[in-house]
Amino acid sequence: MKPILLQSSSNNKIDADELAAWLRLRQTVGFSTENAYRLLVAFGLPTNIFSASISALYKIVPKKIAHALLAKPSNALITLTARTMEWLQKPDNQLLTLADSGYPQSLLDLFDPPLMLYVKGRSELLERHGVAVVGSHNATVNGSANANLFAEILSQRGLTIISGMALGVDTAAHQGALHGALSNTKNGSTIAVIGTGADIVYPALNRRLAHQIAEFGCIVSEYPLGTPGIASNFLRRNRIISGLSHGVLVVEAATYCSSLISAKAAVEQGRDVFAIPGSIHSPLSKGCHKLIKQGAKLVESAQDILEELGNIGLDLPP
Repeated sequence: MKPILLQSSSNNKIDADELAAWLRLRQTVGFSTENAYRLLVAFGLPTNIFSASISALYKIVPKKIAHALLAKPSNALITLTARTMEWLQKPDNQLLTLADSGYPQSLLDLFDPPLMLYVKGRSELLERHGVAVVGSHNATVNGSANANLFAEILSQRGLTIISGMALGVDTAAHQGALHGALSNTKNGSTIAVIGTGADIVYPALNRRLAHQIAEFGCIVSEYPLGTPGIASNFLRRNRIISGLSHGVLVVEAATYCSSLISAKAAVEQGRDVFAIPGSIHSPLSKGCHKLIKQGAKLVESAQDILEELGNIGLDLPP
C-alpha cells in the first residue's frame, strides 16, 4: 500500500510529543511498514493513532498490534525520545517524517518508503538530481579510481552522488563527489545512506569522510539513533540509495554482491542501471557483466551516463 503524504502543521519542526508518537509507531510495527501506512492513512498523524479506540484499531491492523499500540510507552522509548530531541538540537540535524513537506518525493514512489529519515547535513540535496555509485567493498585499484573519477565528473556537472559510505567503491565515489563539489560551489555533492543510526560512524575507518560528507553533503538513515551495524540493515538501505537516484552505476561487483541488490531495486523502481565492464578473468567484473547481459547500459565514461540522463529529459548545467 502506497501512503499519502500527510499534512503537518509543524513546518518540519517536530516537538517532543509528536516525535515520541512517530518513534512509538516505528517501535511498535518494526519493519511491518504496511501496517504503519494503513494506520497513517486511516488516522492521519501518529498522535491520532494513539488516541484511537481499540475497536477502531481492530478495523485496520491485527488485534496483537492494536493492543501493542495502546500499551504504555517503554522506558527505552522514553530514553530514545529524549536522546533524539537532544540530537535534533545540534546544527544541521533534522528528522523528516512522511508528514513533512521536505520528505523526498522520489522516495514516496517506493513500495515501502521509510517512515522517518534522520538527516545530518544539507537536506536540500535529497531533492536534487542524483546518480548512485555502488560496487565492491574490496575494490581493485582501477575500480576505486573509476568510481572516484566518474563521481567527480558527474558532481562537477551538478549531480549529487549517492552511495553507502562502505569501504571500497562507496568511499572512492564519495571522495570524488566531494572533490568535484568543492571545486565549484554550484556543483553537485554527495549523500551517504547508512545502515546504522545517524549518530554512529560505520565503518570507523571512514570517520573523517563522514565528517566531510556531513559538512558538504548529507548523511541519511532510516534507523533510530544508536542502531548498530547489522547486515540486514545495510541490504535494506539499498532501496533508498536507488530510490533517491535517477540511475545506478555499478563499478565493480562479484556475481553475488550487495551492489546487485541496489541494481535490482533500481530496475523495480524504474531507474536506469549502468555498469562498467572489466576483464573477463576478474571476479569483480562478473557482476557488471551479468547486469549488462540483463540490459544494463555499458558505460566507458561519465559522458555516457550524462548522455543517457539527457535522453530522459534531465536538465543539467553545461
